[in-house]
Amino acid sequence: MKKLYLLLSVLSLSATTVFFFNKETPVNTTDETKTINAFLDTWHAAAGKADYNAYFDKIAEDGIYIGTDATENWTKKQFEAFSKPYFDKGAAWDFKALQRNIFFSKDGKTVWFNELLDTHMKVCQGSGVLEKVGKEWKIKQYVLSMTFPNEAIDDIIPVKAKYEDALIEKLRKKK
Repeated sequence: MKKLYLLLSVLSLSATTVFFFNKETPVNTTDETKTINAFLDTWHAAAGKADYNAYFDKIAEDGIYIGTDATENWTKKQFEAFSKPYFDKGAAWDFKALQRNIFFSKDGKTVWFNELLDTHMKVCQGSGVLEKVGKEWKIKQYVLSMTFPNEAIDDIIPVKAKYEDALIEKLRKKK
């Protein structure tokens, strides 16, 4: 009987400990939204200032950058190699957010977002995924897309076809 009481006491204490001490603190999405907006604005500004380290330090080591060209699906190292000459010349890109939407996972450690950007290519769309590592956010994936007005699609398709028809055939053959 003593063993049963001892076992029940241990189980009760374990359950109580798990219940009281293993609760996740709810995420303050208002504060985190401000933090993420500042994080992304600073990231874009670092490119505008050609600050290579400030820009690439925000991307996770296993981060992915997908650019506007259909062949631009880069790991962080590949994107760094592509970008370094632009940063070295002091003339990287300068994107400014016009609008941004941010969404949180239930545990608050993953965020996905989309944004409209003012760029040298006119309006572009960006979207991405951030992951909180310790107290720091890191970009896990970023996708940059050029926008085209629906009314101009018929004008744009022939321009794209000139560059992408061969790529489409090449990719179809790889399937």
